Amino acid sequence: MAAQTKKVPAIDPDSVSAVLRRIVSENGRDHWRGYAFAIACLATVALTTAFTAWIMEAVVNEAFANRRADVVWLICGSILAAFVLRGFASYGQAVALAKIGNNIVARYQRRLFAHLMNLSVGYFTDARSAHLSAQVSQNINGIRDVLNLTVTSMARDLLTLIALIGVMLLKDPVLTLIVFVVAPPLLWALRYISRRLRSATRESVIFNSRVLGAMQETIQGIAIVKAFTMEAELTRKVDGVITAAENRSNRIARLSERTSPITETFAGVAISSVLAYAAFRSIYGGVPPGAFFSFVAALLMAYEPAKRLAKLQVQMERAVVNARMIYEILDSQPHQRDKPDARDLVVSEARIEFRHVGFAYGENAILKDVSFVAEGGRTTALVGPSGAGKSTIITLIPRFYDPGQGEILIDGQNIADVTKASLRRHIAYVSQQPYLFEGTIRDNIRYGRPDATDAEIEDAAKHAYAHDFIMAQPMGYDTPVGENGLTLSGGQRQRLSIARALVRNAPILLLDEATSALDTESEAAVQKALDEAMGGRTVVVIAHRLSTVVNADQIIVMEGGRVVEQGIHDDLARRADGLYARLNKLQATSVHDVTMPTGGENT
Repeated sequence: MAAQTKKVPAIDPDSVSAVLRRIVSENGRDHWRGYAFAIACLATVALTTAFTAWIMEAVVNEAFANRRADVVWLICGSILAAFVLRGFASYGQAVALAKIGNNIVARYQRRLFAHLMNLSVGYFTDARSAHLSAQVSQNINGIRDVLNLTVTSMARDLLTLIALIGVMLLKDPVLTLIVFVVAPPLLWALRYISRRLRSATRESVIFNSRVLGAMQETIQGIAIVKAFTMEAELTRKVDGVITAAENRSNRIARLSERTSPITETFAGVAISSVLAYAAFRSIYGGVPPGAFFSFVAALLMAYEPAKRLAKLQVQMERAVVNARMIYEILDSQPHQRDKPDARDLVVSEARIEFRHVGFAYGENAILKDVSFVAEGGRTTALVGPSGAGKSTIITLIPRFYDPGQGEILIDGQNIADVTKASLRRHIAYVSQQPYLFEGTIRDNIRYGRPDATDAEIEDAAKHAYAHDFIMAQPMGYDTPVGENGLTLSGGQRQRLSIARALVRNAPILLLDEATSALDTESEAAVQKALDEAMGGRTVVVIAHRLSTVVNADQIIVMEGGRVVEQGIHDDLARRADGLYARLNKLQATSVHDVTMPTGGENT
């Protein structure tokens, strides 16, 4: 196989800290100022919360017990200042973390797209595009969530909890000890839940990506769905996947929300025990209530950050599962890399030579010892039955795949030794199924060469016999083409594809059965455009209809992954026992049967 796998250190699937370290190492340096500001704001929130609990003793003792009016104004002003400061600090940290998080998501989206563009065609052959895009869209926020959960939990919740515990210890150490008796069993229960949640989260992501993938594929193929009345069958199929995804999501909800009854129960035990102890001590020991109220305020305020910290591991497991699946795409997918000493391809004649080339998809051998020469500036046609290996040859020339054996040379240079970018700059490609991208007609032609002028685009369209129908569109060259050009006919899309190849002005042109899917009228128009495109170039063309390549300078006949015949049309057609002659006769007979009259005096 052509695709090689990039070897990188694997992330420990059971290690949250390993994923966290990687995320911090990749993003911390660029965002440390923003995180420092957010942490300062969160620390302010924590300290003002603790201050509010601490001052409760003064409120109760001085305002209500001692009735000191002069102190009340100072206490109330301090509380007001604390709340105002906490409000601004909360706003500052929320905006800072949102800005950083959005930048991280955008950065990984760019990185993922660039990475996918560098992957070999073989990867996309194996992966379902709809599932891949759904998986990326679902998991991309995991990186951001891991960092934000870490920062908010450590800087806000943990600091708040520590500060409030400090207030509790100052006010009553014994009551604080009672609270901490219930902590160990609570932590053990939450750890058990988080371990079970890990596998459920991964399953949920996979099933949800299948749901989105199935919907995307159905929308893209809606014409086939309607034509073959596949609605009921696809509905049953998708319903099964949706049900499985729903069940996994329900399991995650059950596991995640188990933290609530556990934490509420333990909190109830702690608070009721504290109240009982404090009440009896106040009743029978005559202890002033101020310290107790301050302690209870700190305890109640500590409940929310403690509960968030208790859920942290559960939330972190879900975010880390998402982050891991993004890193699996970034790390462990096949690459085709240029050699370290790869040089740019220099083209003079554009002569293509195959020397004993072999290729296999896995264990399935496609090409076996293929050798031939496509002379520069000439047309070489590939013909043969389905599965003979014709399309594979077309994909090997631009190095969509690399051969398993043998060499492919252009002007004597092994294409394995040159950079892929320089190789592909000298190649134009027209596929059997033309693909148009979102944008205008002009944009789609310009993809062939981004620096092409409008005049060059229109000239290419004229040579592709596309200019007239383009000008008939509502906005001419600036007409949006719709999703994959669905507003255009098959022949029109193919002619735009040919115009894109022409504007590239490359010395090598690859044609993969460019007319086989068209009706007779469209085929005639496209064939005229191809005749224009082929002039003066080295052309390798796969021929579905032999009538389209009778004038080829050379015809390569393939069968079973081997070259079985070579020559020009007249010579090959005269070989009575040759494969080309048989194919030619079959197609001639087929055309004769179709055009024979079905009635009249000669019947």
